[in-house]
Amino acid sequence: MFTATLIARPGALDPALAEALRNAWGGADLLWLSPDEAAEFDIPTVPDTAGASWTALQDQGVDLVIQPAEGRRKAMLLADMDSTMIQQECIDELAEVAGVGAQVKDITARAMNGELDFEGALIARVALLRDLPDTVIQDVLKSRITLMPGGPVLLATMKARGAYAALVSGGFTAFTARVAAALGFDENRANTLLVDGGRLTGDVSRPILGRDAKVAALDDITARLGLSAADVLAVGDGANDLGMLQRAGSGVALHAKPSVQDEARLRINHGDLTALLFLQGYSRSEFVMPEGPAQV
Repeated sequence: MFTATLIARPGALDPALAEALRNAWGGADLLWLSPDEAAEFDIPTVPDTAGASWTALQDQGVDLVIQPAEGRRKAMLLADMDSTMIQQECIDELAEVAGVGAQVKDITARAMNGELDFEGALIARVALLRDLPDTVIQDVLKSRITLMPGGPVLLATMKARGAYAALVSGGFTAFTARVAAALGFDENRANTLLVDGGRLTGDVSRPILGRDAKVAALDDITARLGLSAADVLAVGDGANDLGMLQRAGSGVALHAKPSVQDEARLRINHGDLTALLFLQGYSRSEFVMPEGPAQV
């Protein structure tokens, strides 16, 4: 048995559209997870028209996720940070301050789309930050970094149900530590910017955390917790996230680069991070609101 979930921005999911798809696929009763925002129904098999339907729904601002009905609620969240849990790429923001923003953004975009080797691209970008005062990190965190919509509710809800949450980033520990604390992640892993005499050296510590290290983090943490990859919901947007997205029980490409969407099983392009709750079968009435406003 499979579950088909339709997710849109609040108020944007037409009930008639949801009913029409359910009827066309001979699905079970339509269950509304949030009125005019998210609905689901069970189907015995994945229809041959699923791909064409996904494309047609994208044009109407609706995401379609089809997955096995059993085991959708996950015991662990493994999340990328840049452009996933935050709305920015932290290295791009540092580069803007350093006056090399355009150059670094171009390298970042190509690396996240899989056009460049991640490790080499990171080294090249960090080298352009050489001699920046290390105080710029706190300045960027305070003035330029904002949380992705839906993130605080995603973390609060999953953790209230006993889930473990890990933030794994090809970015930097100075940023992941703050974001993890703001959102309630249980641990975070990232690269460390090297500092000497109060200034960035233009390098990072080795080994560099990239695609393989994210997969290793999934394996390490699940082994430690007595879980399996099937128990994990992973989310990311870049080519260096594909390994963990493909290994996790549910791997979600969130507003991802085209090359990542082509290889990911689950894709969310219109909903925010609360879409990851809907695709686990949570209704909006089950969402847990965090205590106080979450901010970096």
